[in-house]
Amino acid sequence: MRMDRLDHLELFTRIVEARSFARAAQDLNVARSTATNVINRLERDVGVRLLARTTRHVAPTPEGEEFYLKARNILAEVEDTYGSFASASPRGHLRIDAPGLLTRTFLVPCLPAFLARYPGLTLAFSQGDRFVNIVQDGVDCALRAGHPEDSTLKMRHLGELPEITCASPGYLERHGTPRSFDALDGHRMVGFVSSRTGEVMPLEFTGDGALHYRRVECPVSTDNSDTAAALARQGIGLIQAPQYRFAEDLASGALVEVLAEHRPAPLPLNAIHAGDRMVSRRLEVFLDWVTELFATRPDAPHGPGSG
Repeated sequence: MRMDRLDHLELFTRIVEARSFARAAQDLNVARSTATNVINRLERDVGVRLLARTTRHVAPTPEGEEFYLKARNILAEVEDTYGSFASASPRGHLRIDAPGLLTRTFLVPCLPAFLARYPGLTLAFSQGDRFVNIVQDGVDCALRAGHPEDSTLKMRHLGELPEITCASPGYLERHGTPRSFDALDGHRMVGFVSSRTGEVMPLEFTGDGALHYRRVECPVSTDNSDTAAALARQGIGLIQAPQYRFAEDLASGALVEVLAEHRPAPLPLNAIHAGDRMVSRRLEVFLDWVTELFATRPDAPHGPGSG
């Protein structure tokens, strides 16, 4: 199969994103041996090693990371050039970074309809609580609670995530049910470590028109939200997180909400993407879809203008 230079760039970017020669070759319907030959030729043409390869692992070298970012921009420009002259369905690959539970709860159930509407698109989800660098990590869009500190990034507001405070019944039996955020002596919390500051975040409460922060004993902390939820179920301490995370726990009685009249301020949910270039057609349709999704699903974050 004959491939031109743009095909070579697309193959290279797929290998970097999939961390696999075989998977990238399968996605592009080329032989595994062809993929190997193309990358060998590409590395000879540019004069540097782009991929570090072992029998089980493929990763870009520092030069490969830089080449990957430039290749993605080139492919996006080509796509936009073609797409701007027709109403044809967008094509290409999207890398979306979002918390795992949010992805599974809101995006995955509706994803088949999105892919049926745009069959030329492929998506890769990276999931975690860590801070990602949109440009350096090659991410098209990140769904995140809170506002980005980087003023060069663009943001689309999707809605608000109501937050709650809760604990296990066993914890409340041992430590009592708090009646006020000013009466937390003797209580404990599951510590959540901020990916931005590296420090455990304090508990937050609303009252008298203001925000109030409280720190209590923290026997265990983590930077992973799934682990934090598991610790709360085991009775380690009070925990605060978006309400949707604990929907099943609250329904089953594994966790109980406390201080409901002093809930933390809701977290803004935003879609964040690079602001130094035009939004590609493929990213534009994804942003429109996810905005519509959060605006119409009754169990989704409260959208702009909703009560």
